[in-house]
Amino acid sequence: MKKIAVFTGTRAEYGLLFPLLKKIKRSAEFKLQLIVSAMHLSPEFGLTYKQIEQDGFTIEEEVEILLSSDTDVGVCKTMGMAMISLADSLKRLKPNLFVVLGDRYETFAATITAYTMKIPIAHIHGGETTEGAFDEAYRHSITKMSYYHFTSTETYKNRVIQLGESPDRIFNVGAIGLDNVNELDLLNKEELGKELGLDLQEKKNIIVTFHPTTLETKTSEEQTRQILKALEKTQDINVIFTKSNSDSQGRIINTLLEEFTEKNKDKSKLFNSLGQLRYLSCLKHFDCVLGNSSSGIIEAPYFHTPTINIGDRQKGRVKSSSVIDCEAKSTEVIKVLKKVLAREFKSSIVDIESVYGKGHASEKILDILREKMGENINLKKKFYDIKW
Repeated sequence: MKKIAVFTGTRAEYGLLFPLLKKIKRSAEFKLQLIVSAMHLSPEFGLTYKQIEQDGFTIEEEVEILLSSDTDVGVCKTMGMAMISLADSLKRLKPNLFVVLGDRYETFAATITAYTMKIPIAHIHGGETTEGAFDEAYRHSITKMSYYHFTSTETYKNRVIQLGESPDRIFNVGAIGLDNVNELDLLNKEELGKELGLDLQEKKNIIVTFHPTTLETKTSEEQTRQILKALEKTQDINVIFTKSNSDSQGRIINTLLEEFTEKNKDKSKLFNSLGQLRYLSCLKHFDCVLGNSSSGIIEAPYFHTPTINIGDRQKGRVKSSSVIDCEAKSTEVIKVLKKVLAREFKSSIVDIESVYGKGHASEKILDILREKMGENINLKKKFYDIKW
């Protein structure tokens, strides 16, 4: 039986990996080795490892790496801790394959460790671009260390080829996050309102997730203040916030969100983590997604829910017409909010199709791994040259 180790360090990443984890766990050919780290083990970010256990997964390794710091120095030290600690974990587990998703700094550190220990790596969501974040370079670096690649669009598949990876190891399977849309029994609007403790029937409802644009210096506080100023001035709305992640400047954002929700209890609530069921239910039933989370680019359009994409963090991603880019200025946010909350705009996007597929990515990934993992893996990869 082949052992597949899967790394997760954040609530969002785990949510995306959830359908694949279930299928690996149920498979006869593979043994799942789940490595949980970073934000999952932090009280500050909700101790989300508990949700993983409630979902029925056995955590093989809990790897403590996160420092109580969101400075650039703190992030660098966290990556160092990740490499030191994960080396021991991988030595114990001895997996046949190491699976990572995305582009975060702890994922980058985990990938370096697996690569150095000569463990083949499968990378999900490579080839994408987020020009405003460190993630851009981390993602492409992870691609170069990985053996198998599972991309979410044909555009991204071509970019992985452009990075010198052989086409016979690259598979466009669509966005794995859409699997949850198809597989979870989402809450109806009334059930969701009870879960959130809000009446969702009388007002417009907005979900906000805003992360630092890490390649900018000290912009997070002012950008967050501008967003909150716009929301404070907008009448007849409910606002659900999910906390920012552990990137540089993330804690500044969370402090401002705490202050805003304390002051505006009648219209807003803040959650460490909503979990996939409640979060996707919000995307389905809410009137707008606001912020700079990739879920506004990938999952929200599947529900024909408008997205206001703030700033440059997601700059470069393939986007549907339901996504409106907006500067982090209160006057611009108010203007775009008025546009997307209008009935005419919602009607204009009902026929759009998701550019990230229709789900079933995890099933495709597992089928490919069943076929490929019986082959000999030569980690001495040749650089694939494009014929111009």
